[in-house]
Amino acid sequence: MCTTIRPTLLALGAVAALALSLTACDDGSGTQNSGAADTSTSSAAASGSSSASSAGGGTSTSGGGGSSSGTGGGGVTAACTAKNTSVTFLQSSGHASDAQAAAATLKITNSSGAPCTIVGPTTVAADDDQGKASPVSGDNSEAGSDAVDVPAGATVVADVLYNDVNNEGTESARYTCPVQASHVKVALPKDAGTTVNVMKADGSPGGVFSVCGTDFKVGAFAAR
Repeated sequence: MCTTIRPTLLALGAVAALALSLTACDDGSGTQNSGAADTSTSSAAASGSSSASSAGGGTSTSGGGGSSSGTGGGGVTAACTAKNTSVTFLQSSGHASDAQAAAATLKITNSSGAPCTIVGPTTVAADDDQGKASPVSGDNSEAGSDAVDVPAGATVVADVLYNDVNNEGTESARYTCPVQASHVKVALPKDAGTTVNVMKADGSPGGVFSVCGTDFKVGAFAAR
């Protein structure tokens, strides 16, 4: 009996051991699969984190670009000069009186495709056509020469106040002043200036800037 039972017990033990081994392998396989899943999940999470980080970097870069663009868009406006403006000078529509001076009109038009600015005093100078009197000049340093922006195609205007009545001459020469200028030189701030013909008050050619006295006043520029 002992001889018969022993092999049977051994056989049963071997089967049990085999079953345990198979169970252990299944469990191990499950664990490995679970581990692989965990590893895959970790990789996916890492990938997601990397993508998020990359996306965040893109946002930061885009933001930086926007800031840079904004800075670039706030550039300094060019100065108004003889190169990017045109000048018109109109004689006064009426003579001076005891109550008020004659008022010529100085127009500066931005002839470029971009805005420009006038900062500082603008000077107007006039020579007598016959050279019989000393030149006269005036500027707007007292009237106001703060920065004035002139959009592309726009015009700013300043009054030029002067005396055109000769109280020392005869009645026939009452409106004949020492300086009879058919043209004037207008110099914007820090610019060499440009010489233009004096126009009549209505804008037609043939005007005269007739100045009695040694100077005149240029007003501040304003849009009109």
